[in-house]
This record gives sequence, C-alpha cells and structure tokens, in this order.
Amino acid sequence: MRVVFAGTPDVAIPSLEALIASRHDVAAVVTRPDAPAGRGRTMVPSPVRVRAEAHGIPVLTPRSPREPELQQALRDLAPDCCPVVAYGALVPQAALDIPRHGWVNLHFSLLPAWRGAAPVQHAVMAGDEVTGASTFLLEAGLDTGPVYGVMTETVRPTDTSGDLLHRLSVGGAGLLVATLDGIEDGTLEAKPQPAEGISLAPKIEVEDARVVWTRPAVAIDRLVRGCTPAPGAWSTFRGERVKLGPLTVVEGELPGGLAAPNAPGELLVTKNAVYAGTLTSPVKLGLVRAHGKKEMAAADWARGVRIEPGERLGEDG
Repeated sequence: MRVVFAGTPDVAIPSLEALIASRHDVAAVVTRPDAPAGRGRTMVPSPVRVRAEAHGIPVLTPRSPREPELQQALRDLAPDCCPVVAYGALVPQAALDIPRHGWVNLHFSLLPAWRGAAPVQHAVMAGDEVTGASTFLLEAGLDTGPVYGVMTETVRPTDTSGDLLHRLSVGGAGLLVATLDGIEDGTLEAKPQPAEGISLAPKIEVEDARVVWTRPAVAIDRLVRGCTPAPGAWSTFRGERVKLGPLTVVEGELPGGLAAPNAPGELLVTKNAVYAGTLTSPVKLGLVRAHGKKEMAAADWARGVRIEPGERLGEDG
C-alpha cells in the first residue's frame, strides 16, 4: 500500500523504520512543527522529522491537521492508508476521509482500557500487571474506533513508563505493519471495542507527579515509576522542589536494625542510603535532583544539604 505516516516523538520511530522496511511505500511523513527546546529554547525538529529526512522521505509539518493546505497535500499524495503513532494532534474528519483505508492508529494500551494521551504512565501508576498495544481505525472520538489487532506486554515490577513504552514501541511496530498487511490482503477486519472496561488516561500534569508521603509505599513507588522520565516525580525539601527517580519499597526491617522513620516524608540518612517514611513501610530513595543541580545518588544529595534529624520531604505542602 501507499502510505503517509504521521508521528512525532521517539516512540514513533520504530514504527516508521518498520514501515520503511516493509512492502509498503512510505510516500511522505506528517509530523508536528519544530518546537523550542533546551535552555536556549532553540527550534528543534521532531525526532520523526529527523529520521524521515535521513531516509529522504518528504515531510509535512502543518501547525494543525485542519489546515486546508495539508488536506490538499494528502489528496495529491493519494495514500491508501495513513498509519499514525503519537502524532500529537486530533485529526479532523475531513482528513480522516482522504485515504480509502482511513487512518490506522497504534495506541499503547489494550483498548478500551486507558484511552487518552498517557496510557503507559497510567498503567504503571495503577499497578497493572499486563498491558499492551492496539491498532485501530481512527475516528472523531478519543481512541474509540474499531480495533484491528493487539499485542500484550507484561509490566515488570521495576518498570518505569519509559522502560515499558520502549518495549511497546518496538513490539507495536511489528503489530502496525502486520495490520497494514492484513488490510491490504483483505484478511483483517476491525471489530468494535467492548462497551465494558473503559478507562481514561489523560496527560499527566506536573502537579499530578507530586509525591504525597501520607500514601502507602506501594502507591508512591508506582507514581514515581509512572512519572519517569516525564514529567518527573517530585517533592519539596526546605521549600524548594526536588525531583525523585525510582525508589525501592523496604520489605521488613531496615539494614542494621535501624528504626524506621516515624512520620510520612521524614528522612533517615545512613552512610550509603536515604530512607523516607510513608503511610506504610519506608522507601529507599534512588536518584535525586535538587533545583538547579545535577541528578545524583540520594546519599550524595543528603551529604551536600546536611539533613538534620526529623527533617521531612514535602513538609511545606
């Protein structure tokens, strides 16, 4: 089939590469416009644009897929199908109607679970043991279209959303190509999503990533892993924000028979570790990044700020 691929971030690259290597013809790529990045806020092209141009594939960067110019360009390209992975903008019906096989979206959940912008983060934060990816026919609703195929993936106990998304992006690329193969061969038919089991996965905002130390340790662990690498879990210390990397729930007693922290967020510092209290068992902090500082091991951070007995994370809010 002749296809126009739509995608923007790194997680879309495995699918683009798989399509290029497949029997299908990638006629062009649609991606989000260049965006400011870094401290200098210089304009940077999307990862998908960089990869497409390296392959010599024409790239379209509309401000919105509603632009008449984009829709005319799609008509001129005359694709049979538009596969899409994490494009980052809602596609209007006028554009959906252009390819004869529609737009086929690779979504990183087992639909109808976790419809929305952050399915992998929500799966980790909810403690799901199994998740996956789905290919479905894009329609005007939010991830509501009929499903062509699925793949499953185990959520490992130490997975961050970044770890899990990487595996799903690689496995999902094969699913997307297989879906297009089946559509072209006429051997695959999309089936409506079940009415039961619907859950929503809205974008995780920075405030959602704040650690609340009065919650159980298991819930805090899931929150931190789900928000790694983005937007990054955080708390406060002495009135300033600190970002927290994945931590470890302490099972049983602390090493050396140390007494556990008495209060949620209370810090206990040893030579090589930093523990924080929660509603239940303590957690051992991993990497910490204070405001304006580089990321470092929690023990190194604690030595630098000279934590006093009884000091807490999150005490100011």
